Amino acid sequence: MNKTAFIFPGQGAQYVGMGKDFYDNFQIARETFETASEVLNLDLKKMCFEGPENQLMLTENTQPAILTVSTAILNVLKKEFDLSCDLTAGLSLGEYTALVNSEIISFEEAVKVVKNRGKFMQNAVPEGKGKMAALIGGNRIDVERLCYDHKQYGIIQPANFNCPGQIVIGGEVAPIEKAVKNASDYNIKRAIELPVSAPFHTEMLKPAAEKLSKELEKITVRTGLYPVISNVTGEVYDDNSNIKDYLVKQVYSSVLWEDSINAMISQGVDTFIEIGPGKSLSGFVKKINRNLNILNVQDLKSLNKSFVKLGVAS
Repeated sequence: MNKTAFIFPGQGAQYVGMGKDFYDNFQIARETFETASEVLNLDLKKMCFEGPENQLMLTENTQPAILTVSTAILNVLKKEFDLSCDLTAGLSLGEYTALVNSEIISFEEAVKVVKNRGKFMQNAVPEGKGKMAALIGGNRIDVERLCYDHKQYGIIQPANFNCPGQIVIGGEVAPIEKAVKNASDYNIKRAIELPVSAPFHTEMLKPAAEKLSKELEKITVRTGLYPVISNVTGEVYDDNSNIKDYLVKQVYSSVLWEDSINAMISQGVDTFIEIGPGKSLSGFVKKINRNLNILNVQDLKSLNKSFVKLGVAS
């Protein structure tokens, strides 16, 4: 049975100018930006379209900005073009957009939570204390062995299982630097340190998770329209009552993106539409399984291209 999944990007996908095409051409997109700006008391439109880039790159701004752009595009696809999905997921921050897509969490509540989530994550680890690195070409066993062997130098753990041959690790500076240096001894072709402000999805982020827990207590979780995949388990949320717990755990746990995509494929998904800035998720999905329809919508050009592939009149 052919099914469609909507997937949403996380932090790192942002760029100045994102979402402008949709804002300029669709009333529902303008309303989405206005709602976010009102809730946050922040001119999100100006930040997304004009920058400055260093302001947009601050985690506490990046997270609500990406959520807003992704939701604005999503609203256009749903309300103007009547597109819908069978399952939904998002990478890290993108999981909040997936929950908004399923109407489990309202957009207004989500945008407020992720603004604070970004702030808590940014402040959890003092600058210069943590690092992340992308490992290219190794498998899970190789990466887990690398992390285990370098634990003697400090905290180090897998942070993102993105796709075959691309796993991100995070932790304290000393073990990450040593692991990058020694990666080739573990069948890893390349190890690249990443320009991020904190070691996301590691136990170093537990202080941020504790603060986030208090923010999540304030929001209402509703019955969803579509199944949502959890980053923490790589499986569909089987019970809405554990969504808040998993969103807290997500901050300091590995993101099981490859597992999430495979879970959707096993449920009959053959078309993945990445909605929001960038197209890194499309690349990951392609590496997980090349025999899928993979589309991305981030501007009018990609919207039209995707509609041609879907056979939808734009």
